[in-house]
Amino acid sequence: MTRNMCDSRPEPTISRVGCDTDDHRPGPNSARWSGLIGVRRTMAVQVWSFGDRVIHADRPEWGVGQVTTVDPIVIDGQSTQRLTIRFERAGVKKIASLRANLKPAEETAEPVKSSDPAEAEALSDQEMVDRLVAIPESASDPFRSIEHRLESSLGLYRFSDAGGSLLDWAAMQTGLVDPLTRFRRHDLEAHFARFRRKLDVHTGNLASELARVDRQALNRLAASAPDDGQRALRRFLARR
Repeated sequence: MTRNMCDSRPEPTISRVGCDTDDHRPGPNSARWSGLIGVRRTMAVQVWSFGDRVIHADRPEWGVGQVTTVDPIVIDGQSTQRLTIRFERAGVKKIASLRANLKPAEETAEPVKSSDPAEAEALSDQEMVDRLVAIPESASDPFRSIEHRLESSLGLYRFSDAGGSLLDWAAMQTGLVDPLTRFRRHDLEAHFARFRRKLDVHTGNLASELARVDRQALNRLAASAPDDGQRALRRFLARR
């Protein structure tokens, strides 16, 4: 194997990503790998092993996943891993680790909710309701930039009160594998309506802040937001 001249470290193994310079990173328009779910490229190299418990940070509603197969692959010249992961609520997914925002389940602060269903089951009814209607930390953490918080807030508009989407939302918020074990669907719909009202206010406030400092960033986020998120932004901007 030829030594990577842009890295003075020891020669990488097959499961390590190579040189970390921008020249070797896939561009934003790189073709998607057929059959793989790749949502976001993680900046830090993480090597996964059989049995690891993970959370897909962009799809927390999937619940905790366990790695069942690890295959070394190369994407756009970079060594990475193709993982087969069995998620609690989404079943088996094949994921390219280079392009997925995977986190160790035990290190994921927000879903202590999602990573410990037994703990979630032990919560009181009021504690569970409080979780349901809370704005997730990814959208509210003041240590994150306004742009990243708004991006996370807009991403929450992917959920609705229809069909399985309502249960995905409730699972993400509470950590329950099956939210219907604790709530009637009618109650979940009412809690979702309350959550959406809070989300509208929160998103509007973030959009107002971002518009003052970086209108172009606001426009970029609006263009890629779910339809309901785009409508919420239009309502907010129309009132200004």
